[in-house]
Amino acid sequence: MLIAVAVLVTGYVLYGRFVSRLLGIEPERRTPAHERYDGVDYVPARHWLVLFGHHFSSICAAGPIVGPALAVAYWGYGVSLIWILAGGVVMGAVADFSSLIVAVRHGGVSISEVAGLVITPRARMTFSVFILVALVLVLAVFTHLAAGTFVEKPEIVLPSFGILPVALVAGWLLYRGTTGRSRLAIVTIAGLATLVLLMVAGQQLPVSIPDFASDADVLTGHAVWMVLLLAYCFIASVLPVQYLLQPRDYLSSYVLFATIGLGLLGALWTNPVMNARVSSGFLPDDWPAAGPLWPMMFVTIACGAISGFHSVVSSGTTCKQLDSEKHACRIGYGAMLVESFVAVLVVVSVGGGLTAARHAELLRAPGGAINAFGEGYGTLTGVFFGEYGTAFAVMALNFFILTTLDTATRLGRYLVAELFGWHSRYLPTAVVVLAAAALALPGGWRTLWPAFGASNQLVAALALLVVASWLLQRGRPSLPILIPSLLMLVTTLGALAWQVYGSIVAPEPNWIIAGIDVLLVLLALFVLAEAWDALRRRQARLRPLSD
Repeated sequence: MLIAVAVLVTGYVLYGRFVSRLLGIEPERRTPAHERYDGVDYVPARHWLVLFGHHFSSICAAGPIVGPALAVAYWGYGVSLIWILAGGVVMGAVADFSSLIVAVRHGGVSISEVAGLVITPRARMTFSVFILVALVLVLAVFTHLAAGTFVEKPEIVLPSFGILPVALVAGWLLYRGTTGRSRLAIVTIAGLATLVLLMVAGQQLPVSIPDFASDADVLTGHAVWMVLLLAYCFIASVLPVQYLLQPRDYLSSYVLFATIGLGLLGALWTNPVMNARVSSGFLPDDWPAAGPLWPMMFVTIACGAISGFHSVVSSGTTCKQLDSEKHACRIGYGAMLVESFVAVLVVVSVGGGLTAARHAELLRAPGGAINAFGEGYGTLTGVFFGEYGTAFAVMALNFFILTTLDTATRLGRYLVAELFGWHSRYLPTAVVVLAAAALALPGGWRTLWPAFGASNQLVAALALLVVASWLLQRGRPSLPILIPSLLMLVTTLGALAWQVYGSIVAPEPNWIIAGIDVLLVLLALFVLAEAWDALRRRQARLRPLSD
């Protein structure tokens, strides 16, 4: 873990500075948050820490938990750590940071809209559909996981939902008149103190929903929680960003920072023996289900190494709230590296805090990998929390799952509105929520996760391809962006091909997942072909453009 800290800090200082020069950061340039201020979506954050909290909370949800927890069980902890650290520094953080800057330079539009400007309008339409499919999968998978944690840990329900009115009050206070450092400090301290009280109250007042049986069927508590979470997504995603999203994410980020810090101290104090294997080889024991090391591990660990969802957040909500470009590296590049360390913490928690048998058992439960991480984390941090470490870890992560859910819904709303020209906030939101419900309610998260992981990585590859095209258009070096893009394209297309094969030859073929995978392959190949054609035509002109 100490080596991981050293690698990530060094990467931020050296490679983050290099990417800043490559992108041509201009601190004096007015951002879309000021140029297009509307009081709902385009709102400059009152302090860069507030936006860092929103961005970090939005990108760091179940992704860096589920992927590493599965990868350690399938392929081992050593290869997982190498991919997390290498991918985070030279791929994931670069994709997040560059997507943010490119979106800012084009008025705060989504990365798919930028694709239409720097590649072709057809690429824009195709990429928008691609991202929309990925966002619906994000909503479906994370809704299923969050509902499972409420079923297994009813004590986290009160603090998970209790943070919402706290955030509304904090948002009202932060944006009431001018906000100085003293008011930010007071709101932060009061908000965090209230969260602590909610955590304590949750232990005494667990909230659970029983199963409702009828003659025809059984409506499970798990399904009811999913419906309630999707209803919450609809409401939260249409509210002004400064009154819920910004303050809730800002306060939540402190909880995760505490989780990370105490996890690091607990691991150093406990010094656990890693029960997981360093590597299971190219073909693990459970390889028909897990798949080979390449390409499947590289799409299973998505968030934590590189994630297309992050690029969508950077070019969706974060770019509309950035006060100055001088904050872009610490928010876009830095937040991704902190998430990479969260993934490292997960690897140590499930690999050293659990036996291999217990790890496998927990992965099969409704809460899945989140509860596996929570129990392993509780083992490492027993010196601080006693028997409450597991509940604290699961509750902290649920804060961020809720953030990711409503952020993904808001991003989906932007895309649907852009695709169909709808100006209403409500109809596009309803389309996204209903599509996610159609996937989440019938199926389990383990069925949807491979499709989410592959689509997520393909969005990252295509986002990097858009950034590379943007750099080429301006006569700037593009290889540090183009090479990761092509590597991830080859890897994720291979993973999708494997998943199509596995879905078809399974004893019970999953035609929905196979169809989604085929659609994603076709969309990705089309965007790649459009980018290649645009590059050939641009090279023929050889006329760099100015910003």
